[in-house]
Amino acid sequence: MATFMRHNTTVVTCGAGGILNYGSFPAPNRTTKWIDRQARAYSDDRRRRDVAVRMYEMRFGEEPPPGASIERLRQLEGARMKALYRSLAAKNRVKPFKRNYNPHDWDDQDPVNKALSASNAALYGVVHSVLAHLGCHPALGFIHSGKQDAFVYDIADLYKARTTIPLAFSLSRTANPEQEARLRLRRDLKLYRLIPQIVRDVQTLLSLDDPEEAVSEEEPPSSGGPWQVVDLWDPVVGAVSGGVNYANHIADSEEP
Repeated sequence: MATFMRHNTTVVTCGAGGILNYGSFPAPNRTTKWIDRQARAYSDDRRRRDVAVRMYEMRFGEEPPPGASIERLRQLEGARMKALYRSLAAKNRVKPFKRNYNPHDWDDQDPVNKALSASNAALYGVVHSVLAHLGCHPALGFIHSGKQDAFVYDIADLYKARTTIPLAFSLSRTANPEQEARLRLRRDLKLYRLIPQIVRDVQTLLSLDDPEEAVSEEEPPSSGGPWQVVDLWDPVVGAVSGGVNYANHIADSEEP
C-alpha cells in the first residue's frame, strides 16, 4: 500500500471483472479539481439543473423542451423508460414488465427484476471505482439525492439502456438470472470497458462552464516550473499556486 500511495495510485477493492466495489484508498496527492467542480455545481441550483439537463441529453440523445423543469425531466425520463421496457418485453416475449426492487422479498421477484438488480449493482461498482479514482464524492448527486451513492446512480443511469436493461430481459427464462447476469457482464459485455467513457462523461458534466477543461486525465506539472503540491483558495480567481512565497507580490510601500 505504501508503494501505491508513493506512486500516486488509487487502490480500489472490487469483484472479478471490475464489477462491484467494496472500498477504495485514494492517493493523497490526487488533485481535488473534480470534487471542487462537483461541489460548486451541486451547491448552485442553476448549475445543478444544467448538469441534470446534460445528463438527459447524454442518456437519450435528444434535448429536452426549452426551459423544461426538473419535474418535467422526470416525466420525460419515465415515459422513455416505459417505452423501452415495453419494447424489450415484446422482443423477449415477456409479460408486461414493471420495475420492482424489494430486497426483503427477493425470492418472489420475477427473473427480469432479479437480473436487472444484480446487473445494476455490478454497474454501480464500476462507476463507483471511476469516481473514486477521479476524487469525486459519490453522495453529491445532481438528480438522485439522500443516499451515499447518489452520484453513482446518476452516472450509471447514462448506460443502463444499452447494457444492464437489455441483458436483464434476455435472461427472463434462465434458472439463476442474477448469477447469469454477473457472469455475462464480466465475460461477454466486459463492463470494465466502459471505464474510459465514464471518465469522459463525468469530466464533461463537471466542466459545462468551461468545456476545454474536460480532459481525460490530470495534466503533469509544466516543464521547468515548480511541482504544484496544493492550491490556495482565492475568492477572485478561484485558486492560486501553493508553494509560493507571496511576500514577493507586496508593494514596497506595504512591507512591514
